[in-house]
Amino acid sequence: MVEQQQEQQIRVRIPRKDENEILGIIEQMLGASRVRVRCLDGKTRMGRIPGRLKNRIWIREGDVVIVKPWDVQGDQKCDIIWRYTKTQVEWLKRKGFLNDIL
Repeated sequence: MVEQQQEQQIRVRIPRKDENEILGIIEQMLGASRVRVRCLDGKTRMGRIPGRLKNRIWIREGDVVIVKPWDVQGDQKCDIIWRYTKTQVEWLKRKGFLNDIL
């Protein structure tokens, strides 16, 4: 019996430019729901993991995330909006979204 490999469709959330969302990589866990994020725009920000994400998913160093900079102190601080899975990160690499950050 021959197994056929079918490529599954992968739904990936892409950062929305109109809502000021940016891709980033977690550099360091700081504790107390805080992380250091290296963003696609070249800046390093302190990110906050909101409770709705903190209680559902684990965020570790090296994870690719979507961040939303704050209105005040936007160059220094941000909120984590989304964390990508490994298959979603591979899709982002193939499509060229992560060329500047990795």
